[in-house]
Amino acid sequence: MKVFRMDDLDAQRAANEGAYLRFLNERNMSAGLYALDRGEADPQQPHQQDEVYLVVSGRAYLTVGDETTTVGRGSVAYVPAGTAHRFHHITDDLRVLVVFSPPES
Repeated sequence: MKVFRMDDLDAQRAANEGAYLRFLNERNMSAGLYALDRGEADPQQPHQQDEVYLVVSGRAYLTVGDETTTVGRGSVAYVPAGTAHRFHHITDDLRVLVVFSPPES
């Protein structure tokens, strides 16, 4: 078993001065914490893996392909591999748990 605390992960991510911290990398999936501050631009490009996002905190819009919705704490979104996507109009600092399958390389 592996157990992680979001506060610890966010502190580790911030200490590494990056928006993304991969904290789990297993044979069939990987997971990370993605952080964007209020007003920040999301530089993501499409990934080769399917993704599931769980918004831990914050508020923003999420565009996946040609669909846009608002997301906030507790929102879960699926992004198919190869699909353009990004968070935007971030009104509250955003912290998102990201699960990739298969694992990101």
